[in-house]
Amino acid sequence: MPTTISTLLEDRDLALSILVPGDEALHEAPLAWAHSSDLADPTPWLTEGGLLLTDGVSFMESATPEDLRAYVDRLQGARIVALGFAVGIAHDAVPEALIEACEAAGLPLLQVPQATPFMQIIRHVSDAIAKDDRARLEASLDAQRAVARAALRPDGLRAILTELELRLGTWVAMFDSSGERVEVATRRAIPADAAGPVAEAAARLLAKGRPGSMRLDDAGVTATLETIGRRAPLRGALAVGTAKGLDTAGADLVSSVIALAGIALEQSRTLDSARRRLRLGILELLRSGTFDVADSTARALWGGLPEEPLIVTLAEPGTDGGGLLEQLGAFADRHHGRMFFAEWEDRIVIVTSRGDETLVGPFLERAQARAGASGAIEWDDLDRGLDESARALASTTDGRPLARFPDLATRGLLTYLEESGGEAVAHRLLAPLLEDPDDAPLLEATAVWLEHLGQWDPAARALGVHRQTLRSRVGTTGRRLGLDLDRMDDRAELWAALTLLRRTPTRP
Repeated sequence: MPTTISTLLEDRDLALSILVPGDEALHEAPLAWAHSSDLADPTPWLTEGGLLLTDGVSFMESATPEDLRAYVDRLQGARIVALGFAVGIAHDAVPEALIEACEAAGLPLLQVPQATPFMQIIRHVSDAIAKDDRARLEASLDAQRAVARAALRPDGLRAILTELELRLGTWVAMFDSSGERVEVATRRAIPADAAGPVAEAAARLLAKGRPGSMRLDDAGVTATLETIGRRAPLRGALAVGTAKGLDTAGADLVSSVIALAGIALEQSRTLDSARRRLRLGILELLRSGTFDVADSTARALWGGLPEEPLIVTLAEPGTDGGGLLEQLGAFADRHHGRMFFAEWEDRIVIVTSRGDETLVGPFLERAQARAGASGAIEWDDLDRGLDESARALASTTDGRPLARFPDLATRGLLTYLEESGGEAVAHRLLAPLLEDPDDAPLLEATAVWLEHLGQWDPAARALGVHRQTLRSRVGTTGRRLGLDLDRMDDRAELWAALTLLRRTPTRP
């Protein structure tokens, strides 16, 4: 343990006595050094936290009370812990003016007897500091070895976190790359009032996308957080509850745990590739109708497949597909057996029971991924679910990144065509008649004719033209556009194009 003024006073060999108690909190402050000086102003060479010894040569008869007060004020400004004054050498007793100055400043003043050499005090303090440093080093090495041994256990991640909290005497928490808390059964639980702020801090730290650390000190919640992983994508973050900043040994131990956790997670990344191929294989079994084999395999690995009825969600992984898959894997682990996912044709298929899709939506929103969800299906209708989710995904926009296929039906087919870029196809189809304003009567006549279900007389009356004029304009429209308007398919295609054109008249 470090040396303090109290431990020096307790050592009978030193025979020290206290003349001015001063600030009693300083009695228990660890001494960083002990040294002697008879300079009138030694402060340029002092650092804080030490014990200054003097025999008072500079305090001869010429020193006034003002000089002594200024001397003590300089020592206090240098933040020393105490002043030791030797008697029986230059002074038979400690000057009364010095005692008064120390009392006024609250600086502890010790009396050193003539029989106690300064070197004995200095050696006592330095030996205690060296002993304390050795003890810290041995404790640090012992902790490092314990963490390394814990990493070799089958439950290595839990073991090293448990060892870390034991050595630091505080709680620890781990977060995955998406910022979600990783549930590890350690001995100390994170305080309830700290859970929210720590999770938010971890999310902010991980959102930067690069290795880093931060100190949280907010509303009584104190913690140190560091990312896991040397490069993007990050593997997660580690939070350690600390009332004060970590000392060197504690910081080194946290760094070791982060390195070991990173290695453990990197090893799991190697397994991820095999798991991804296995998931794709199970998806193909499900599409081919081999449900029993797929379910038994999934049950052995992930707790089974979701129960019918099902919702299929198709997500675009974006530029960080690997990071999204990693986050999704950790998310699926936390919801054991309630979802199945796999990579499929450069997209990610997520299958959940109906109702559990509410788990997926917020997750995908946090990941800023685009996704489309199908209507309710059975496992036998998986391909239909994939088709519906693909159509929903195609209708997403920057302002609406998540879409559901059932919602497309309620908005109508034309709305779906419009949101899927159908107006561009309409403009291309009608381009031969859009380039010249003189062709506008042809489009108007044809649109009115189609609205009257192809009946010539009602349409001609609505336009105020002769029936033969209408026939001529409609025929010209069909020829210019390459359509046979006697066929229902061509009529429907032209009607849809004209309707989309009216909905988006300002689009080029």
